[in-house]
Amino acid sequence: MRIVEMFGSSRPVVSFEFFPPKTAKGYPALFRTIEDLKRLEPSFVSVTWGAGGSTRRKTTELVVQIQQEADITAMAHMTCVGSGRDEIADTIDSLADAGIENLLALGGDRPEGWQPGAQDFSYANELIEFARPRWPDLCIAAAAYPEGHPQSPSPEQDLAMTYRKVEAGAEVLITQLFFDNADYFEFVRRARAAGIDTPIVPGIMPVVSVANIRRMTALCGAKIPSELGSALDACGEDPERTLEVGIEWAVAQCRELLEGGAPGLHFYTLNRSPATRRIHERVFGATA
Repeated sequence: MRIVEMFGSSRPVVSFEFFPPKTAKGYPALFRTIEDLKRLEPSFVSVTWGAGGSTRRKTTELVVQIQQEADITAMAHMTCVGSGRDEIADTIDSLADAGIENLLALGGDRPEGWQPGAQDFSYANELIEFARPRWPDLCIAAAAYPEGHPQSPSPEQDLAMTYRKVEAGAEVLITQLFFDNADYFEFVRRARAAGIDTPIVPGIMPVVSVANIRRMTALCGAKIPSELGSALDACGEDPERTLEVGIEWAVAQCRELLEGGAPGLHFYTLNRSPATRRIHERVFGATA
């Protein structure tokens, strides 16, 4: 099913994101996580694309396997960096042939010194412009950044780039992780004022490790609110307390987002189920 068609009902569109394990040993654990979270009846799941296209084949195979074997609508991520247009076309053809109808088009992290070749795309809107007329039935999603893309010189420029992605054919926007809902609501307000009318789904990352979340926020330019930072600092080296603080924050965040009109929630699971499952159950109620 095309993801854009899932919006508009009274039920929020809830999705989970996974990444291809680095080694074969990681796949059994990942599929245990998928089976555990499948009981929550997600609208869809997505699979990331490694830096520079490093997991291209794994991503394609995993997306197809999830959709065919786990019977969950799956979306493949795809980045510009590290892939020429011929490689991209071949990959999308393979996905389409396997019944994959959804793609998340991303710019991708640029390695130091990287320069696009003649057959390369530099930005997500270029990838979308390439894909939209060739695969007209494909649902293309794109990223949005409530706190601004770390490489954007200004909020205005960031919003302009978001508009270009939608204008090129992106039908759904999924945001980068954030912890202050005010940033999301303000971004949505500005996006609507700019003429962007696509669903804008907030991205939620449960905090399970202080070191991990500080590293990730530093990489993506997201901030940790002082209240959350103080609560995490008070946990010290206690992983259970850290997990509880992270769950409490995410539950409050999710409830406020849905009450404020967010069309759904996209959870960055880090291939783990316990925190995501507990948050989901507290927000939506326990499932069988």
